[in-house]
Order: sequence, then C-alpha cells, then structure tokens
Amino acid sequence: MIPQSLRTLIDETRGQRRAEWAGREVWLAKEAWGELAVSLQGAQVLHYLPAGAPDAPETARAAGASPTDTAGAPEGMVAGGWLWVTPTPQALPGAIRGGIPLCWPWFADENTADESPDRSGPMHGPARKAPWRLDAVDEHEEGVELHLSPEERLHGQLVPRAVIQANARRLHVELITEHVGETPVKITGALHSYLAVADAFACRVEGLAGATYLDKLADFAERDQQGELGVRGALDRIYRSNAELCLDDGTRRLRIARQGSNSAVVWHPGDAPPGDTSIEAARHFLCVESANTRLDPVWLVPGAQHLLGTTLSREEGATP
Repeated sequence: MIPQSLRTLIDETRGQRRAEWAGREVWLAKEAWGELAVSLQGAQVLHYLPAGAPDAPETARAAGASPTDTAGAPEGMVAGGWLWVTPTPQALPGAIRGGIPLCWPWFADENTADESPDRSGPMHGPARKAPWRLDAVDEHEEGVELHLSPEERLHGQLVPRAVIQANARRLHVELITEHVGETPVKITGALHSYLAVADAFACRVEGLAGATYLDKLADFAERDQQGELGVRGALDRIYRSNAELCLDDGTRRLRIARQGSNSAVVWHPGDAPPGDTSIEAARHFLCVESANTRLDPVWLVPGAQHLLGTTLSREEGATP
C-alpha cells in the first residue's frame, strides 16, 4: 500500500527510469517480472509487487478491476504491493516512513543504542537519511539486482553497501558492512520492513512460539512467547530467534527469511502512531524486521564483513 503519487509515477514507467518523488530521487522499474521502487535517500526500497499477484496491474485488468484501486485504502493511498509507505512523508532531510529503511550502524534511539557515539543519535543511525549512489544495475530475464553505496563516509572505520534483488518470486535485501579501520567495532542494525497488511490488528506472525523476547513497552522486560503471535494492539518486541517467519493478515501469507540475524523485531504503534502517519493509515502496516540488536550485537575486527539480510517471498501454494 503506497501513496497515490508514487503509484502514478510507477504507472508512467516503462522499463526502468529515475524520477523525483516527495523531493527525493527514486529509481523505478516496471517490467515483465513486476515492479520495484527505491529511494536514493537511504537506499530504501519503497515498493515491490511481483507480476501475477492478485493486486498486480495486469491481474487486476484481467479481472475487470482498476489497477489503481483505492477501495479500502486510507485517503491518498492505493492498495497493492508487499510494502507500505506513509501518504504523508516528511520533507527532507527527514526520513521516509515505510518500505525497508536501513538502520545502521546501530538499532534504536540514542538513549538505548550502545553503538551510538556518546548516545547522541540520530535515531537508528545515519544511513537511512544519507544520500546513496546507484553503483550498478544488473538485469536478467528473471529480474534485477541493484548495488548501492553512500555518497559520503558515514563511519570512521565502517563502510556499508546495499544489494537489492527483485524478481517475480521474491524480494531480497542485503546490508553489508565492511571494517576498513584498525580497531574492533560493535554494530547493531535492522532492515526495518514495513509490510502492507489488510488490518494490523488481525495479523498473525508464525514461527515465534516459545521464543524469548524483550518487551520494549514494559522497560525491556524479558518474557516467553506463548503460542503464535497474534497482533491486537501496540507492541514493540525483540525476539531472540533466527527462525523463518510467516506473516498472515487473512488475505496474504508472506514468508520472511533472515540472514545474519538472531533478532526478530515486531513493531506496531497501535492507536498512537508517529506524527507523520494517521491512525487509519497505520492500521495497514506491521513491521517484522531482520535485525541485530542488544541480544545479538556484531563485533567486527579489521578486514571483516557482516551481512544482514531479509527475503520476502510467497508461501508455497498461497496467493501472494
């Protein structure tokens, strides 16, 4: 579910191109395998929709429906796609809420992220607001692979890069950190995925039963997940788990695989969303994140690399 203004740009795209949206440069693709939109602020995936999905334009047309259906969508938004983006993004230099922001080289705010120098912020690190360059676009019949890097140095000893792969079956995002300095460095981070759902408070996240978690809404109290996770209101939890997960919102089942991560973050603000999002719009996302957190920080020595990844795919035999 994305803003109508972004949907219009995608509909006007044939093949691949660059355009401007919400004051940012974005890279767009609309090809036989599906659709992809990436903001060069933060190397942030904003939209992904595989061909053949029930809400894909060609499928909607074949069924006699509009490919830009706004039925059931909040004002200014259009249904369709596996990711959610707010209809009211902040002006630059603010971050875009939605899609898959890159939280690097720390996860959380300046008061809880030990990796933030002097705990002075910014929230989730500098990568998500920084300008990134598109270094390469590798095309093939089945899909596309993008390679991106920051335009400026974001850390004294660490260098990040992002790889985005999309085809008709899956979306895969990698955040790779290379240590080019001389002393060990501890990092955390996250691929802060905002997944589009029919109703956040009717969602079920499968694969976390029995896992230990930290409840950030209860001062990081440690608890055990009893049964599968049903979302019924506000929650902010860090699960100790590397299991593959499945998000079921009653209309779509998405598999969420994670790489280089032993923390699964599940977040929704409930009926008190951030100021850049309405309550109505927020009911249509749930964050299920691949992360490294205080439960599994990564120590990098000089010359080492770390890959944090997430893969979204259809559950076999289910509609996307």
